[in-house]
Order: sequence, then C-alpha cells, then structure tokens
Amino acid sequence: MTDVAALLDQNVSELTAALAGVGALGPTLARATEMIGACLTGGHKLLIFGNGGSATDASHFAAEFVIRYHRDRPGYPAIALGDSGGVLTAGANDYSFEEVFARQVRVFGRPGDLAIGLSTSGRSVNVQRGLMAANDLGLSSIALLGGDGGDTRGLATIDLLVEHEVTARIQEVHKLLIHTICEALEDVLSV
Repeated sequence: MTDVAALLDQNVSELTAALAGVGALGPTLARATEMIGACLTGGHKLLIFGNGGSATDASHFAAEFVIRYHRDRPGYPAIALGDSGGVLTAGANDYSFEEVFARQVRVFGRPGDLAIGLSTSGRSVNVQRGLMAANDLGLSSIALLGGDGGDTRGLATIDLLVEHEVTARIQEVHKLLIHTICEALEDVLSV
C-alpha cells in the first residue's frame, strides 16, 4: 500500500506550488467576479460547462447561485450544461461530442448572459467550441484553465489560468476561485 502520509505531504507540496501564482490572478478574478455579478443582477443567466471533474465543478458553481453560498438570498439563474445526460448523449450521438456545449450555448444563450468554460488542460474541444459559440452570440465569457491554457487560452473574455500540470491540483485551485467569486458576491446578491 502507498505511504499515505508521504502521499499527503506530496499533494500538499503540489497544491502549495499551484497556489503560489494564484495571488497574481487577483485583479483578473475581480474583473470576472464583477462580470458575474453584473450578469446576475441584470436579470441574465450563467451557462457553465466542462468535462469530468470540471463538469462537477460547473454543477457546484451553478448550485451556489441557484440555491445559495452561505446566506439565504434569492436564487439566481445558472445552468450547468453537463447536468443533463439525455441532452449530452443526444448531442453527442446526433452531432458530435465536440458540439454538445456549443449547441446548448446557442439554444440557451441570450444577450447579457455569460458563458463560463472550465478545462484543466485547456485542450477540451467541446469547451473551446462552447466559448466560440458564446463569442458568436456576442456573450461575454470566462475560462477557468490549467497548464498553459492550451488552445482555449484567449477564446474567452477573461482567462483565469492556474499554471500547474497536475489535474487534481488545478481542480482544487479552480474550486478556490469559484468559492472566492461566490463569497465576494454574497453582499451583492443578497440585496
């Protein structure tokens, strides 16, 4: 069996390294937070998407707005585009897996809405196409990325890039960014 204590030390070291550059994201994260707040308080919705662990992060992110973060407050519209197995599999079967998010962005996206794509590698073609569909509709967008951002870097209005190579650590930092956004918006959304 793996030495769990040593593995924990290794994971803490990796997470510490992944967090080292996150402070520099402060101004960019503030801009992203302002965009999200303006979208929701303006009566618009969030369209959030990713694959695998990023899909569950998208669901979590949406739930924080629809239900609540810490305090009781009105709910705000946020849709995690990976939550419907029927829609995903129909889109993948009838079109292609690369189009499953773009199709939904085109269907649900309206002026003033905001698209948020998550990809720990920056190489998820369906996330890229979802962001490109948002661009085609004139929607603002945010990308939470990892590594060097891959081909997704630069497709969104704002990139939040975690420059690390270990997927699990990138996901953990993405979760920190998500929670920071939600906490920062508590006062704005509680009105």
